[in-house]
Amino acid sequence: MNFETLFFSGWSGILRTLIVGTMAYAALVLFLRISGKRTLAKLNAFDLVVTVALGSTLSAILLQESIALAEGATALALLIGLQYLVTFVSVRSSMAANIVRSEPTLLAREGAFCHRAMKRERITEDELLSAVRSGGHRDLHDVEAVVLESDGSLSIL
Repeated sequence: MNFETLFFSGWSGILRTLIVGTMAYAALVLFLRISGKRTLAKLNAFDLVVTVALGSTLSAILLQESIALAEGATALALLIGLQYLVTFVSVRSSMAANIVRSEPTLLAREGAFCHRAMKRERITEDELLSAVRSGGHRDLHDVEAVVLESDGSLSIL
């Protein structure tokens, strides 16, 4: 291990990170603005994967000298373009939507737990009751239904 370069390996790497990082960040913001509000909406599983991939790509652009800014910006644009394409297709095709997004799941109805659905979605009674209380209700009997939405949030009806 070279202890001389462990903490500082020269100004050129820092300068490259500052310049490429600023430009890559600006490119990412521009691409996100172009792609529309859907890209920044509440995350379902597909959107989460895209978000993590964008962060990983931005990190690689910043820290790996072997990745040129043009290549990194192309990778960011590709990820956002693919996300746009998949959402475009899923809005127009219910089959594609079912592949990309999960359906909401009814977890409780008219004061009774739907135990099979709760087990399948790995939601405990305590978690569901906590969501009911967070929604301003005292008890499960005070709500008509509790639904696990495709983005992972619980809706109290």
